[in-house]
Amino acid sequence: MDPRHKEFLRKHRLDLSNQILVDDTVVHYLYQERILTESHVEEIQAQMTNKKRTLKLLDILPTRGPQAFGVFLKSLEEEFRWVAERLQQELEDAETNEQIPAETCTISEETLRKVPSDRELNRLSCRLGPEWESVLLDLGVSTDQVFRCRANHPHNIQGQFLAGLILWRQGSGRGATVQRLLQSLRATHVHPSLLEEVFR
Repeated sequence: MDPRHKEFLRKHRLDLSNQILVDDTVVHYLYQERILTESHVEEIQAQMTNKKRTLKLLDILPTRGPQAFGVFLKSLEEEFRWVAERLQQELEDAETNEQIPAETCTISEETLRKVPSDRELNRLSCRLGPEWESVLLDLGVSTDQVFRCRANHPHNIQGQFLAGLILWRQGSGRGATVQRLLQSLRATHVHPSLLEEVFR
């Protein structure tokens, strides 16, 4: 599978696990098209919940060759056409953005190399909306940790994002730099000016 498609599936894991049911059409279409083997189908169907079945499928797909991503999108068209169309559009937008020169960033080199403080992470968490989960996953925060952040702050998106940012900083140590934050914001199509507001 193309590395960009692998990354795309990784970033959309949570969305897809909440939005699609893989039990019937999706898994059987992928089996019919020889993307999944019989043992893959059994492994997926052995999972206890639909969310876990979808996550298991998303774990398997990147290992199933260059056709797997396109066939997966096609498998969604019958029952989840709106999901397939949204994913296709996002993919096209991402490819278009890759051809546009990166925006110049006005944050100093010194600031980019530093580890952000609690106060700076708090300011950042106030400024980001629904993209926060994608940003955390790109930073390397695990799916389980993201779920925990949501569970611990059920009615507070800012609190969820801040908790995740603190987990990222704890887990990455000196690698938890402003530069790394900038990379993840760009990867999830958040404009760098958002960081510039925090670190000006």
